[in-house]
Amino acid sequence: MTPRVVLLATRSEGKLRELRPMFAAAGWTVRDLAEAGVAHSPDEAGLEVFDTFEENARAKARYFWARSGGMAVVAEDSGLEVAVLGGEPGVRSKRWSGRDDLSGRALDEANNALLLARLRGATDRRAQYVCVAVFWDGVREVVARGETLGVIGERRAGGDAGFGYDPYFISAELGRAFSLVSREEKAAVSHRGRAIAQLLLSLAERG
Repeated sequence: MTPRVVLLATRSEGKLRELRPMFAAAGWTVRDLAEAGVAHSPDEAGLEVFDTFEENARAKARYFWARSGGMAVVAEDSGLEVAVLGGEPGVRSKRWSGRDDLSGRALDEANNALLLARLRGATDRRAQYVCVAVFWDGVREVVARGETLGVIGERRAGGDAGFGYDPYFISAELGRAFSLVSREEKAAVSHRGRAIAQLLLSLAERG
């Protein structure tokens, strides 16, 4: 029987806001890293060093499984892939600007500034968000991938929802930037929402 308590291995408040309701609706009790007593460690900066989202998510899942004393863990890695940039920033989405001195909203702004600069004059602004989520309980691994298509807007959209590149990512399905839609609307079509929905379905099927 799959344990019904899961550790969400992220320190991103934005991701926690998106993920908690999805797991709760599926009957899972959610713990974040702070609630599980997993203090921040400098080692965490070296987890996302691989070339694929899956490898990064797997590394985080195993690391936080060990740090938590063996709690069932869900970790994910996600990012933005822009067609004309050859798939950049990809797995480096969070760290693309190289501003290790920044975090949260300030880091988002630095990354978005670089994105706009790299796309200046570009007519092809197609992009996709990608997410790979990994469940690991020390015995079983479940992997799920989600994608969502859109374009990068030329200017920042309004709205306080979302984070990261959301103010510039205009969803092909919703016709609006992710920063302008509700959590429920975003979860229905987003890369992370799709990956987690598939992960929860796979876990339910396996019992």
